[in-house]
Amino acid sequence: MDGLPPPLEGVTVVAVEQAVAAPFATRQLADLGARVIKVERVDGGDFARGYDTAAAGLASHFVWCNRGKESIALDLKDPRGLDVVRRLIADADVFVQNLAQGAAARLGLDAATLCAAHPRLIAVDVSGYGSGGPYADKRAYDMLVQCEAGLVSVTGTPGQPVKAGIPAADIAAGMYAFSGVLAALVRRGTTGRGGPVEVSMLEALAEWMGHPLHHTIHGGTPPERTGLAHAVIAPYDAYPTADGGRVLLSVQNDREWRRLAERVLGRPGLGTDPEFATNAARVRHRERTDALVGEALGALGTDEALALLEAAGIACARLRDLRELNEHPQLAARERWREVGSPVGPLRALLPPITLPGGSEARMGDVPALGEHTEALLRAAGMTDEEIAALRRDGVAA
Repeated sequence: MDGLPPPLEGVTVVAVEQAVAAPFATRQLADLGARVIKVERVDGGDFARGYDTAAAGLASHFVWCNRGKESIALDLKDPRGLDVVRRLIADADVFVQNLAQGAAARLGLDAATLCAAHPRLIAVDVSGYGSGGPYADKRAYDMLVQCEAGLVSVTGTPGQPVKAGIPAADIAAGMYAFSGVLAALVRRGTTGRGGPVEVSMLEALAEWMGHPLHHTIHGGTPPERTGLAHAVIAPYDAYPTADGGRVLLSVQNDREWRRLAERVLGRPGLGTDPEFATNAARVRHRERTDALVGEALGALGTDEALALLEAAGIACARLRDLRELNEHPQLAARERWREVGSPVGPLRALLPPITLPGGSEARMGDVPALGEHTEALLRAAGMTDEEIAALRRDGVAA
């Protein structure tokens, strides 16, 4: 089994993409061995390139979502630029786009049109709200969709709803687009036909809202916002420690509560006290429950508290910031960090979470400069030196 090739080796993907959702999906494909050709605007490229300069001068979003791709810069409003894209698609297995609603159809790059012309092609439309319905033409940025999907309503404190700290709607759509492509490739392997794949950010994130949604529509009431605490389990929260850290612990059943009471709180009688013995009772007396746990952990250092909880068999975690994640001992022990090339030199990046033992490691290619592969791709599309020079002179390619 050793030496198996990357699972998507030989698969070619053309992507007219921007921002996060579609680029995140196609980066997963690139990591698994697919060749991903990223079509960008000639005037600045994917606008995510300009979000910030935090990654050694490059945009952190762009570095995260675009390694391992080839960049070609084209003006799709010019028929010659559009012709180049159509030539690339003719030789591709997968096409992905997340242009504004209606833009792909006006260019003839929507999934229905392309799949009719290329029966083996898998064509993916990633949108904010889907191709129909009253919201089809609304602008759909991540935080807007988080609001529409109800995520913001269940995140935060009792007095203040907050957005997720990551682009959850973009990531949800990207991962369903990625898995949709894999499913369509499997189907094509048995039927010989590709076909359209549609993913919307709203529908992807609404699926992720399953627990609070079912809690509300079947139970009658939405779960309360409880900050770091769990809405229906206690104790399940983060508690300050004596050295300024915070430790999160979770008691999932009453046996664990009895262990916590005896071995951490030093008050075994709480394990059978009717006001705390069951989860329902602890939730009902949440403030008192949290005060008992907080008092015990507040007298301990973070490392000491974690060791005591681990010894008692209580699920726990250190509340880390991003610098501490960067230095996480588990990621280091499992050798999850690599370096990828970029226009500004090597950048630190995590291996993708899909591990395929017995095969080759994920392909973590370079982050491309805008138009870095334009020349080579135009030549591969059959263009002559004179045609390429004309495209560059007229601003159709860059």
